[in-house]
Amino acid sequence: MLSSLGSRGSPRFPRGQRFSLSASGADAEAAYRLAVQEARGQGRDTLDAAARRWAEPHALDPCDGVLLGELRGGPRTLPQLTRAMECCGTSDADLRTALERLVRAGLVASTAAPRQVA
Repeated sequence: MLSSLGSRGSPRFPRGQRFSLSASGADAEAAYRLAVQEARGQGRDTLDAAARRWAEPHALDPCDGVLLGELRGGPRTLPQLTRAMECCGTSDADLRTALERLVRAGLVASTAAPRQVA
């Protein structure tokens, strides 16, 4: 585990690594989206509680649902996810930690970048 951590303690992923939803990740993302939709218009406390209820059975952070939503559109690289999550104030280290958590939970699959033919 320690060998996979960068100098700042965040997980390292190979250059060009792609991340995508697994089948169970797609189900978890749909459940997160439904929980958020049902809590809309009922106040921030209700929204936060809904996100916590969604996260607990998966042993995730409530904010991980946002990252699953970013992967809903298809495989993404770390730089693509970093740009997408910047608007949420998510740091690179937090993003890497969340990805590692989601991969461990079996909700996100990571695949090596396709080799380029010369």
